[in-house]
Amino acid sequence: MELRQIAQRATDLDRASDFYTVLLERAPSARFADPDLLFFDLDGVRLLLDANAPSALHYFEVDNVHETIERLGGAIEVVTPPHVIFVHDTHAIGPEGHEEWQAFVRDTEGNTIGLIAFQKP
Repeated sequence: MELRQIAQRATDLDRASDFYTVLLERAPSARFADPDLLFFDLDGVRLLLDANAPSALHYFEVDNVHETIERLGGAIEVVTPPHVIFVHDTHAIGPEGHEEWQAFVRDTEGNTIGLIAFQKP
């Protein structure tokens, strides 16, 4: 079984498109007018932005949490600033010998999203 699609609430698809294009560093892969749906391809998993979807907490892996927040600038509200949640001693849920940095931000649609980066101490 593979994860194929996740949905996120977005009431203004133009505004959400701009935000997620910067966050994901890629353009949308498709948009449909009726119903109004916007898709991003995340390496085989579709992110669907839809006014009728519920808000969900998604975690996106980024290269550097601090740099991603800086790149997004005023488009976001930082809910929880970047911090190390733990160091991976094994490969069980992350790369061994790396710190796991996380931050939580609010997107332009009011959804909270998590940012994760794995970095050497």
